[in-house]
Amino acid sequence: MLERLRRFVRENPDCFSPELQTGHITGAAWIVDLTRRHVLLTHHLKLDKWLQLGGHAEGEVDPLAIALREAREESGLTFIRPLSDNIFDVDVHPIPARGNQPEHFHYDIRYLMEADRELPLRISSESKALSWVKIDEIHLWSREESIVRMASKCLGFFVATDGAKIYRLKNPKDCWSL
Repeated sequence: MLERLRRFVRENPDCFSPELQTGHITGAAWIVDLTRRHVLLTHHLKLDKWLQLGGHAEGEVDPLAIALREAREESGLTFIRPLSDNIFDVDVHPIPARGNQPEHFHYDIRYLMEADRELPLRISSESKALSWVKIDEIHLWSREESIVRMASKCLGFFVATDGAKIYRLKNPKDCWSL
């Protein structure tokens, strides 16, 4: 997937523009809670699937900034912190045709972030619901390959550091960079 993303960027100078009919880069946030045991998912209105938060560039060309903006807009959370500036996951997936938009691809660049699960959430117009889901039960919420992959990756990323079982990122450099 990473090589496919690189090729897409090299071949399309306007790769961030949603006007590009073949596809475009999107930014997404895989948001874990402070205990590192839950992830925030949105029940996407148009796709009718439980997914990570994220979306279109809207003129931005920094994927991390896109992911942060979309996460805040879609969750109502004001404090979301990236755990690394490096890419956590990349996925390329088709988006079905809708109205006058043809089927196209989202080249999704995803970042690992954290937020406090105790803070209130606000459902946006793009979602049916939001939920903090136990990472080790993600398969009960979604069968999407990329969601299960990120959950598995996430479970391998954290280690217990004290008796309270607070989890920390093993090594931020384990994340990808382009």
